[in-house]
Parts: sequence; C-alpha cells; structure tokens
Amino acid sequence: MIKNYEGVSIVLGGAAGQGVQIVENILTNVLHRSGFTVSANKEYMSRIRGGSNSTEIRVTSQSRTGYVRSMDICFPLDSAALTHLMPRITPATVVLGDTQHLKTEHKIIDVPLARIAEELGNPLMANTVAASVILGLFHADETLLEAYLTEQFQRKGEDILQKNILASQEGYQFGHHLAYMESIHIPFPTPDQQETKKILLNGNQSLGRGFIAGGVNFLSSYPMSPGTGILTFYAEQAVKHNLVVEQAEDEISAINMGLGASYAGARSLVTTSGGGFALMTEGVSLAGMIETPIIIHIAMRPGPATGLPTRTEQADLNLALYSGHGEFPRAIYAPGDAVEAFAIGQEASRIADTYQSPVFVLTDQYFLDVIEVVDEKDLLVKPWLSTIVKTTPEYERYAVTKNGVPGDEVLRGVSPRGVPGYGTGLVAVDSDEHTPDGHITEDLDMRVTMMDKRLQKEQGIRSEVLPPTITGDIKKAKTILVGWGSTKSVIAEAVDRLESHASLDIAKKTKVSTGIASVHFAQVWPLPEDTQELFAKAKKVVVIENNATGQFAKLLKLEGVDVTENILKYNGEPFSVEELVEELKSL
Repeated sequence: MIKNYEGVSIVLGGAAGQGVQIVENILTNVLHRSGFTVSANKEYMSRIRGGSNSTEIRVTSQSRTGYVRSMDICFPLDSAALTHLMPRITPATVVLGDTQHLKTEHKIIDVPLARIAEELGNPLMANTVAASVILGLFHADETLLEAYLTEQFQRKGEDILQKNILASQEGYQFGHHLAYMESIHIPFPTPDQQETKKILLNGNQSLGRGFIAGGVNFLSSYPMSPGTGILTFYAEQAVKHNLVVEQAEDEISAINMGLGASYAGARSLVTTSGGGFALMTEGVSLAGMIETPIIIHIAMRPGPATGLPTRTEQADLNLALYSGHGEFPRAIYAPGDAVEAFAIGQEASRIADTYQSPVFVLTDQYFLDVIEVVDEKDLLVKPWLSTIVKTTPEYERYAVTKNGVPGDEVLRGVSPRGVPGYGTGLVAVDSDEHTPDGHITEDLDMRVTMMDKRLQKEQGIRSEVLPPTITGDIKKAKTILVGWGSTKSVIAEAVDRLESHASLDIAKKTKVSTGIASVHFAQVWPLPEDTQELFAKAKKVVVIENNATGQFAKLLKLEGVDVTENILKYNGEPFSVEELVEELKSL
C-alpha cells in the first residue's frame, strides 16, 4: 500500500534518446486533462545519447512543484536507470519494469514493454506502452489518452498513429489490471474537473510569455544550456507575435545585437548561461554608459568553467550584481514560480525601458524545466506604453533634465529617449564619456555631471522594488526562512510539512505553531529599504540557497540583516523537501 502523504510520486528513468521525455509529455498532459493536479521536474546528464536521466511526476491534491526524493512508483527503462535510482528506492517503492532487460535482485513487477512493442512491429512503441501503464493505474480518461496521441502522431501518418493507439490500449489495460493488486493499490488524489480549465507551463514558457506580454520583440542569443529554452520558445512564437529572433555567432555579438536593436527602438532581450554571460560583460558596461535598455536572462548552472552544464545552481548572483566595469544602476530579478515569472517578464521589460539600464533575470535549470499547473486568470497582463519620444533639431540624447519626464519625480537622471528616424533630431551615442548631445568629452566637470546623472536613476529603480512574499506571522516568528528564485516551492512545502507535524494540545485540540515564517525574494537587487527591519525581531534568520558560499546571505548582511544560519547545497541537485525538513528540524 502506498501512503498518500503528499500525493503520489512517479519517477521514470532511462538513457538519453530512450524516450523518457516522451513518456513525461504523455503522462503530464493526459493526467492534467483527466483532472489531476500534476507537476514534473527532471535531471539529465550532459550527453545526447546514453547516460542516465530521470523525470519525476507528482500527482497531488494541491499544487506542489518541489522536488521530493521519495518515490512511490519507480519505472526504470533500463538497468542503468535502476542503478542510478536505487538510492531513492525504499521498501515502500513499487518498482515496475521489463524484467527481460533489467538485471537486478530487487523485486520488480514485470511489465513486458518489449514484447508488447514487438508484437505491434515497432520497438519505439515501448514508450507509449510505459506511459499508458501508469495512466491505467490512475484510471485516467482513456479517450483523452487517444485524443492526445492523435494530436502528437497524426502528422506522422495513419499507420504510426494507429500503432501508438494500439500500444496505449495494451498498456492501459495492463496498468488498469495492476491497480487492483493489493501490493500496489494506490489511493491517488481525486480528479477535479476545475483543474482541466488550467494550463500546463514550464519555466521557459511562463517567463517567455511574460517577456512577450511586456513588449519584448527582439531576442538575440548564442545557444547555451539551460538558457537556450527561452531562445527556442521565442523562435516558436516569432510569427504569431511578430518577434525578431537572431541566433548570433557568439555571446559578444548577441549582446551587441541586442543593444543595436534597442538603440533602434526595440525592446531587447538576450538569453544565456553563466559561461556565455562572462563574454557579455563588456556589453553590459556599454549599456550602462550609453543608457540603452536591455534585459539579460542568465540561466544559472554549476561552474566554474563548463562545470555541470545540465545541472542546477544559484551561483551567478554575484556575477550579475558586479558585472561590467565602472558604476551604473541595474535591477536583478529571480522568479520562483510560473505566475511570478510571467509578472517578472513584464516588470523587467518596463524597468529596463523606463530607466534605460540593464536588467537581469536569473533562473536555473530546475526552475526552467519544472512543469506546473497554472490558472490563466493569474497571468495578469499589464498594459505598457513606449517611452520613446519624437526628436527635434535641438534634441540631446543625454540631456541633464531635472526629472527626465516633466512632472515625474521618480525619474531622476533619465533623459528623454529618441531613436533614429523618429523626428528630426540626431540621436548620437558614445561609449566614451560624453556631453549631453552625445559627443566625446574629457571635461572632468562634465564627467562628474554625467556620472551623477546616470547614478541618480538608481533612486527611481529603488522606489519601484518588488516587495518580498511573506508567509506566516513574521512579527511573531522566532525563525525566518529566506529564499530567492527557485527555492520558493521547496521552502513552502517544507514549512507546510513542519506545520502538519506540529504537536497537538490534546486538551485544547489546537495546533502548536512551529514559530516559523518565510520570506521569498523575487527581486534580489536592489533590496527593499525596510529589509533590515523585516528581520529585526527574529531569533534566527536562515538563508537557503543552491550555492557554496551563501551569496544572497552575504548580500543581506551588507543590508544589515543578522543572518544566523545558512543551508547550502551545491552538488548540482535542487533541495529536496525531505532533506530541507530534516535540516530545519536540526535547527
């Protein structure tokens, strides 16, 4: 009997190229359409073929996207996957697999994938069979399974489609039969038809949608995992949304293309990962000097150098914060879920355009690949207006105005932004220090004037900082947990588990509080002015992040926060809910 503590966790494993991704796509889509609340995350090795990859699909009674190590069902597609997943297998784990190809002494319930596929005349059908077995266990809607397969395989011809449908029927009936075996009876959450009205999004899709909603219409990039997902998403949406997408020859070209497009009036985005961004830093400084807006998406991965290119880490915060020589303002965001990513995509575009400065969005492999159920009503589209002005012959690109825009006190240091061809003025820009009309100067007093002008923009950026998300009674909490970016979901679930385990006063039948509150930062620079005050009454401030040196904790300390504990992980895996619960119990 599988315990339905936090729903059911299904883990599938196999080699790259073996079809684990296909199985995940079938399962998440059909389970969702059947009314189940699903999420999925994945881990994979840096190779095109071979190795051992896995995907974890959670079916829960409420939205949960945190990674859990526990497996209720394990379905390895080859012996290497079984070996790879063995540390996560417990006596309660039900292991399904084709014993014809799995060599182990561990107890396995035989699922003859190869035999069924061979009878259908195509060994590739084993993936469809495997997915359908699990759908049969969950009594998912079989008609929805056939409809999904039709969507995916119809373009490949009637013969391929019908063989996949037959494979799904064989697998579904096999799983349906297994569901009644006492040893693997699964008390799965009850389907809810309201869930079918929602949509499935991964991090790339939610953030990409946000950028598009914010008017970002130009993207340049040189592919680098895991940052390439935004590039491919934009390429897919280019025709529909009238986007310009350019794959550059390298990262230096990518950021300079972005700056050129922005100079011409576009809203520009570049996407990369840490190693690629290292080449962009001169371009970041150029953006600061020529006061040209650009959004830089850094999909963080473990370094230094190539490091672990397909794993996850939060170790590029300092890289974004201190990149580019010289001093100039910037903003840095790090979304923690799909709804937040959609909002931040728009906010990053607005702040970059308003303050004519570089803006960073930090994500990581875990966040970008997580699939979650989202209510489209929560994806709020905010209207935006272009700040570009029509120029006159007297136009000065770097005019030292009192407020930038007349009557708007927060825009100190912002000059009216013109673009070539819109009006009669000359839009001159210069990477050297320059005069208000954009021409090179070595006048030292002018240098001070222009530096002060540029740095004044930080006042405006600070006035629009996103407040952190606070969960629990922070004024009474003895311990405050702090996270940023992708740790949001796992911290939330760990706290929920601690609360559910809090002791009961038998006489009063009331729950005893754990005394924990949590604070999630979706904007990590600048920090809110009241950051220090936020943590003033807590006995313990515990910062949880996926890096080795506590980069965000150190940033909080610079803001005067007394950080008492760090919980760090930097082996390339995200935190699991279970390990975080144990870490917090020990505190």
